[in-house]
Amino acid sequence: MENRIAGKVVAITGASSGIGQATAEVLAAMGAKVVLGARRDDHLERIVEKIQQNGGEAAFLAVDVTRREDLTGLTELAVNKFGKLDVMINNAGISQLYPMEDIDVEGWEQMIDVNLKGTLYGIAAAMPIFKEAGSGHFINVIPTAGITIVPVMGVYAGTKNAVRTISEGLRQESQGRWRVTGVSPGYVSTEFAGKIKNDALRANIQKNAEKMAIPAEAIARAIAYAIDQPDNVDVGDIVIRPAVQS
Repeated sequence: MENRIAGKVVAITGASSGIGQATAEVLAAMGAKVVLGARRDDHLERIVEKIQQNGGEAAFLAVDVTRREDLTGLTELAVNKFGKLDVMINNAGISQLYPMEDIDVEGWEQMIDVNLKGTLYGIAAAMPIFKEAGSGHFINVIPTAGITIVPVMGVYAGTKNAVRTISEGLRQESQGRWRVTGVSPGYVSTEFAGKIKNDALRANIQKNAEKMAIPAEAIARAIAYAIDQPDNVDVGDIVIRPAVQS
């Protein structure tokens, strides 16, 4: 069976752990050249070294997705080191969960900056490269919190559903020039919940994750599936979650 991933150059945000790390390792094992971006460059360095030791090709750059110039630097690194960019994976995200009556404006702004603006900055950084090449693939990670709206997740889900809407608009504007895939994970075994400031909610989410979370590699393989399709096949949305998740 033909491997359409081999030789592709893929940039990934939020790549220092969890879904981003797993995706980098899975794609590199399939022959992709991966360019990793995240704030924790020491983590990135270790991941890149592991990929290289296993025979893969990888590079990294310290990236804060709230800074547009950092995303531009990530895509420029891909082109300068590997000669092109085929796939942009906007994976970085953050969640701060409080009832809206608690008025966690700082948390709202953080989610808007990382989840929404960070994705837009990733699109803006890759778009000129894709336009010049006449092809490309945007993959946006949009957790299932945006599918089922529940208390305390309203703003978080709002940022993710904004990305879902943007992704569909981007797909329709493409007219076949680039592909757009939204990947919606449910409970996944990652560090994500540990960054939630609300102690009670963080503990509850971590407890649920311990009971049902699927490995980050499962999401990585779903992403690989979308990339591996023929150029004229656009996988629009993938929802992947534990079988027992409601």
